[in-house]
Amino acid sequence: MKIICIGLNYKDHAKEMGRPLPVEPVVFLKSDSSILKNNKSFFIPEFSSNIHYEAEIVLQICKVGRSIAPKFAHRYYDKVTIGIDFTARDLQAKQSKAGMPWDISKSFDGAAPLGKFYPKDRFRDLNNLSFILDKNGITVQQGNSSNLIFGFDIIISYISKYFTLKTGDLIFTGTPAGVGAVKRNDRLTAYLEDIKVLDFDVK
Repeated sequence: MKIICIGLNYKDHAKEMGRPLPVEPVVFLKSDSSILKNNKSFFIPEFSSNIHYEAEIVLQICKVGRSIAPKFAHRYYDKVTIGIDFTARDLQAKQSKAGMPWDISKSFDGAAPLGKFYPKDRFRDLNNLSFILDKNGITVQQGNSSNLIFGFDIIISYISKYFTLKTGDLIFTGTPAGVGAVKRNDRLTAYLEDIKVLDFDVK
């Protein structure tokens, strides 16, 4: 199973990070050991003092595909949820400054909490899919798929040029503005439309 992530896919997030808007999807990977399911607690790792949350819509691939045309891409995923792309921001900055890959800042164990998946047919309009992330009961991120720079079909088509997509693969589609740090005893709760899909503690 692959976990494929898209970076800087909302204009407001690119702006808050001080980065130019991408001209094509920014792709990176997470390890399978980064997945955290069933609302298990996230433990802040000892190697970082600046872990940031990034809430994202996640797609679950339902069949094998390669070099998929955008007009057919909707056939290749059947479920959606919200996931958190935890980022060790201090490690990311250090690696970037040195011109080195920053996989360790994104792909460490537990860095990808996943909410409960729901069939995409449950939602009226996948191109207008809203979500929020609350930290300790206060909303810190609000996003909508209508604001993606690269929509779901474009993402799937682009990725499939380079990687064969397989059943069970996951695609994190990007985070909106509002990313920030977590500390011990925080509680993160994510909603997809009006459905609570993720609710866990930070330790």
